[in-house]
Amino acid sequence: MGCLFAVIYFVFIIITLFVVLTFFNLIKLWYLYLREQEFLDWLLPSPFRILQNFISGVFISLRRPIQIGDIVKIGEYMGEVTDINLRDTVLLTFQGQLVIIPNKSVFQNPIENFSMLGKRRLDLEVGVSYGEDLERVMRITLDAVKNIEGLSKDEQTTMFYKEFGGSSINYTIRLWLENVKPASYLIVCKSSNNQYQKAYDENDIMIPFPIRTLDFGIKGGKELSEVNLSILDGKSS
Repeated sequence: MGCLFAVIYFVFIIITLFVVLTFFNLIKLWYLYLREQEFLDWLLPSPFRILQNFISGVFISLRRPIQIGDIVKIGEYMGEVTDINLRDTVLLTFQGQLVIIPNKSVFQNPIENFSMLGKRRLDLEVGVSYGEDLERVMRITLDAVKNIEGLSKDEQTTMFYKEFGGSSINYTIRLWLENVKPASYLIVCKSSNNQYQKAYDENDIMIPFPIRTLDFGIKGGKELSEVNLSILDGKSS
């Protein structure tokens, strides 16, 4: 009986504290403080860790960072939210598994919500030969992907040259999708690759294989003509 009274008393204190913090608009500060208290995992006994999940569930319900049907990534898990209750959050991964995540873990970890803005960006990295006209490549590439089904009508496809690679000039093309579902993401990725590869073939634009150039004439080295090679045993003589 005394144990039951202690539990009821503790719950009453928590509810009272919650109401007071809400009244004085301090609940957000308490939320940030609790997120940093990872040492409570080993300090508190099991019943209190369950209560910690419950409190985290209350905060999640109030702040609503995720909703049922959202595509999210929490920690190492990515999938569609199928259920949110006061103890845990349930994800259906794209591999078909159900993952039950304690609300404390949801509460303490960053959440990537792909559904909140209703759009998702696809970044593709490609390289073209050093001998290509870069302005021509950009024009042909953007024309090739502009009519792909599934792209957002509100966002513009952009392309940026990124670096001088070992055998190519590399660029990134950014496409915005109107559907955040993984199936749409993969379909647009496949269509984009097919379209610009076809356009490059039609316009004789080269995507080079990795190339390594050996320069024997650098300062301190020897000309290739000065090096005697034994082809049979692979040793220089």
